[in-house]
Amino acid sequence: MSPKPAPVLDRLDHKLLALLQADSGRTLEELGDTVGLSPSAVQRRIARYRADGLLLRQVAVLDSGRLDSVVLAAVFVMLEKESVDLHRAFKDRMRTAPEVQQCYDLAGSRDYLVIVAVTGMKACREAVDRLFMTDPNIKRFDTHFVFDAVKTGLALPTTGQDH
Repeated sequence: MSPKPAPVLDRLDHKLLALLQADSGRTLEELGDTVGLSPSAVQRRIARYRADGLLLRQVAVLDSGRLDSVVLAAVFVMLEKESVDLHRAFKDRMRTAPEVQQCYDLAGSRDYLVIVAVTGMKACREAVDRLFMTDPNIKRFDTHFVFDAVKTGLALPTTGQDH
């Protein structure tokens, strides 16, 4: 099965998607006023983004600094052996692990970067042991603890050019 082609987006789509990525809690009216569309036109575009699989979900972003016991760790992982099946198995495990906030398949000296979010050091140790120590195909992993989230975000550019 081939991946879906990229949707065709106009200038207003790019503006609207940028606004939604910055704060999806804005009302249809606020969004429309900003981009020059009626609330119903904004609603139709958002429905199209969902139907096209462009808008995956809407989430609330919490301030980790306001939650006392949150521990964030960046774990760099190197696999022992390389194969499509072994990579697929690792990715599947990361997707289903509730402690894994993000997982990136990398080019370079490390195979993956995994962002782990847990409540407390004990939970972090348990998660790291379970996710990485017990996997016989992990050659090495390095855990780095986050002192301060200087900048976080998941907003993606919707075009390579300014519109």
